[in-house]
Amino acid sequence: MCGFMYLWISVCALFILTSCEEQRIPEEKLLVVTVATKDTDGFRRFLRSAKHFNYTVKVVGRDEKWIGGNYMGAPGGGQKVRLLKSALEEMKNQDKIILFTDSYDVVFASGPKELLKKFQQARHKVVFSSESLIWPDRHLEDKYPHVREGNRFLGSGGFIGYLANVREMVAEWSGEDDDSDQLFFTRIYIDAAKRKSINITLDSKCRLFQNLLGSLDEVVLKFEDGRVRARNLLHDTLPVIIHGNGPTKLQVNYLGNYIPNAWTFETGCTVCHEEFQPLTALQESEYPLVVIGIFIERPTPFVSVFFERLLKLQYPKNMLKLLIFNKEAHHEQHVNSFLQEHRNLYRAVELLGPEEAMDGVTSRNLAFDMCRQDQNCDYFFSVDIDVVLKNENALKILIEHNLPIVAPMITRTGRLWSNFWGALSPDGYYARSEDYVDIVQRRRVGVWNVPYVSNVYLLKGGLLRSELTDFELFNSHILDPDMAFCHNIRSKGIFMYVTNLHTFGHILSTENYQTGHLHNDLWQIFENPLDWQERYIHPNYTHIMKDHLIETPCPDVYWFPIFTDEACDHIVEEMENFGRWSGGANTDPRIQGGYENVPTIDIHMNQVNFEKEWHKFLLEYIAPITEKMYPGYYTKAQFDLAFVVRYKPDEQPFLRPHHDASTFTINIALNQVGLDYQGGGCRFLRYNCSVEAPRKGWALMHPGRLTHYHEGLPTTAGVRYISVSFIDP
Repeated sequence: MCGFMYLWISVCALFILTSCEEQRIPEEKLLVVTVATKDTDGFRRFLRSAKHFNYTVKVVGRDEKWIGGNYMGAPGGGQKVRLLKSALEEMKNQDKIILFTDSYDVVFASGPKELLKKFQQARHKVVFSSESLIWPDRHLEDKYPHVREGNRFLGSGGFIGYLANVREMVAEWSGEDDDSDQLFFTRIYIDAAKRKSINITLDSKCRLFQNLLGSLDEVVLKFEDGRVRARNLLHDTLPVIIHGNGPTKLQVNYLGNYIPNAWTFETGCTVCHEEFQPLTALQESEYPLVVIGIFIERPTPFVSVFFERLLKLQYPKNMLKLLIFNKEAHHEQHVNSFLQEHRNLYRAVELLGPEEAMDGVTSRNLAFDMCRQDQNCDYFFSVDIDVVLKNENALKILIEHNLPIVAPMITRTGRLWSNFWGALSPDGYYARSEDYVDIVQRRRVGVWNVPYVSNVYLLKGGLLRSELTDFELFNSHILDPDMAFCHNIRSKGIFMYVTNLHTFGHILSTENYQTGHLHNDLWQIFENPLDWQERYIHPNYTHIMKDHLIETPCPDVYWFPIFTDEACDHIVEEMENFGRWSGGANTDPRIQGGYENVPTIDIHMNQVNFEKEWHKFLLEYIAPITEKMYPGYYTKAQFDLAFVVRYKPDEQPFLRPHHDASTFTINIALNQVGLDYQGGGCRFLRYNCSVEAPRKGWALMHPGRLTHYHEGLPTTAGVRYISVSFIDP
């Protein structure tokens, strides 16, 4: 008997399972209906996610003017109901399942199978998305039925139901296009008779729909098995449809960087090349025409280097137009020098100098309008002067991304400061997104939809002529120009992207840049150490140990490359510009005790306020060599004397034998024997060993006391300059 009962139960279970399988709604019965009057970036994202899961989508309202209101203003959306009602009237298959959803701010996180299963489990004919906040009429709150758990209020941005029931629901629509769709559906839902007749319920626990408004703290990304979902922490559910309703567009943009599989830990970025259009198939004469806007609004270091990099940009120069806005008289020499030598390389160049008395807002608006008015302007490339764009292919890379607005990610060296924001605060200022640090540090690599870009970005010219026709894009009474520009971009529903697929460069620090010297860049060793090193430290310095570049011309005397020619020239020119050379007398009030036993014609580093920078240089670049060459000796690179010496036949041609008041001495040749002077050099008497042809930019390092008694050999013609540092300890 027991065996028979077991068999009967098994057969019944199999029958029930088979019956359930038969009752499951086939995926082909599902039709997604959405309204899109414009082909926006958000709409294209919606279609990509729908295509990824093989949804069948019917778009209504194409090319129809939208008059249904604005999500940030008064209630509206009635136009959507009218368009849906019209579309449903043409449909005949009564058991068809209709998913009606917004599109510009919606992404699918899963496919039809899961959606239909959850719909069936709701056991109602129509299921609406839910919200925790009531809108647009809070006076209707008491009329809402209570729910056992979850959100109580209806959201009109998404619902799913049988065709017949949905058709019955919208049949009584007779409102205007700018009437509230939310209010229309709310009144149906709170009417108990209609709610029962149509058989409506809410997706209160966000199993099907996730509206982000009022729920931002509840929703997190869930990475699992090469897929990304949005998880509702409050209800522990995985919604199928994510909707950035109301003012949560930026949050759905953030989620859309990952959902459904745009970026995963296993695959990285899977959509970064979807819009990619390579330039390799084009002749250079067929390349897009680019207007490069260069903006100099404050004193900035390494401006001449900026223009050197601009020349190296790998793009045909006859397809480039330059607009240079220079507000700073200090930089006129740098701009003019570049234009005098290279202006003719470019298709066209326009310069707006300090004499124009134009502010940054006006200059940027004018620059954009130049591209807007030129039908041949395919792209506008905006570059601030503090951008160090080291990737010579940067412009090509950005163009090939084929995006409306895209910025190459650049950061400030050693800091998390970058040229994009991952999120905005409620008042429209900077906020840090959860993935910001990973993107900045390139632990996550891809192309990211972000709410703000600055400093350097590429914008399609056609966008200026179609969507961004307002001349005053950078104007605002409360926001700075870049923030105003990005606000205007966001308000148009245009996506901005930042790419970190490649390394592009960095941003200079300009906060403490002083303009009181002849070569102000020399003083940037603290603020911009990488740029200082690139400009002033010999290119072979980093290879000294690896390639055995240290020579030993005399016992315990080491000779190695340290400065570029430019560093040498700038130091010499700075000293000559200062001009207060000592008289070479024994009495010297600049030094402790006031007496110099072996005087030279010189200028001390502290006389030109360069002692802190010089100490930093010695510590960073000389101390490591010292510790390698003199094992067991560790220096703090402290010095009492550091100075530049000038030797001239008719002034002071040589220096008599002497010891240095140092543990060790650094002697750097600042100009070239045979070209700038004749003779010169250094002789170590104890070893009868001389270095008679010092190389420009190379340093001699030797002990100062006891063993290395030495003299400066006569300079017979020209002028010889050396930099000397007595380091102790």
